[in-house]
Amino acid sequence: MKKKLNRRDLPMTGILTVVVVLLMLVLALLVTGYRRIYDRGQNAAATSELQTDVEEREDSLGQTDTEKVKLTKAAAIEETETTTETETESETETVIVLGKDESETDTDTDAENDAETDSEMETEPETNGYTVAVDPGHQGSWVDMTDTEPNGPGSSEMKAKSTTGTQGSYTGIPEYELNLEISLLLRTELEERGYEVILTREDNDTAISNAERATLAYEEGGDIYVRIHANGSDNSGANGALGMVPSPSNPYVGDLSEESYRLAECILKAYCSTAGFESLGVQYYDNMTGINWSKIPVMILEMGFMTNESDDLRMADPDVQDLMVQGIADGIDAYFEEMES
Repeated sequence: MKKKLNRRDLPMTGILTVVVVLLMLVLALLVTGYRRIYDRGQNAAATSELQTDVEEREDSLGQTDTEKVKLTKAAAIEETETTTETETESETETVIVLGKDESETDTDTDAENDAETDSEMETEPETNGYTVAVDPGHQGSWVDMTDTEPNGPGSSEMKAKSTTGTQGSYTGIPEYELNLEISLLLRTELEERGYEVILTREDNDTAISNAERATLAYEEGGDIYVRIHANGSDNSGANGALGMVPSPSNPYVGDLSEESYRLAECILKAYCSTAGFESLGVQYYDNMTGINWSKIPVMILEMGFMTNESDDLRMADPDVQDLMVQGIADGIDAYFEEMES
């Protein structure tokens, strides 16, 4: 019969059970640790064998293979160096190109500045040292110039300060308008040739008398005084251009007669030749207030007859006006050229 356990035996049995479990856990840990150590050893051995195998393979390579390896390494190094050099050169070229662009920009800027300077020089030529006073004869009919003034310095003869002039019989253009139009064109032409130009009026509203115009021409520094007018006649067949100057016996400006005559000759000759108007020659007039108050060589150019159909229509033609202006300017050039010779 089996021995029946008593209460004292039960604790001992429990203790033995615990001890057995602990021993089994320790054994399991030992086995696990041993396996890890073993695996590490195996890996180390495999690595060592692999290295040995590699070394043996390298030792077994012939000289040719070794050289190939060296060449391969050298090629790799050279390729790396080439890539670096290429990148460096590329960066250098970029810097050079940038420098070139900046240089070209500076050059372009300089060229533009030079071009602007040349343009300014062409637009504003150097003056030739001469000043031309131009008088667009007459003025608007609405300007009250009914007061009178002496015909010359100290003269007892009184004349109207100014008038409106004649009018185109075929164009209907007032003389004061035509005179101003031609005078403005003449100013531009003369300035392009290097002259300083004085205009006694620049619009049709200016209230300035004939004596005041002559005084202005002198006080503003004019070397010559050219008065622009157009003629009129009861005879519609009268045509052509003429010059008016003071005679040697003029009591006010007789001393200006010779130079005034030479000035009128030069202008009238060039004007008629260029613009195609008939020349009526240079004529003496001593009753013109605008002449008698002058202190510099003076002449009146009667450009043509506004009462003549051909002259009137031609003087209103812009193409003919260009020729008229060119002819007057050529005559002024000729006058100063003769004076210098």
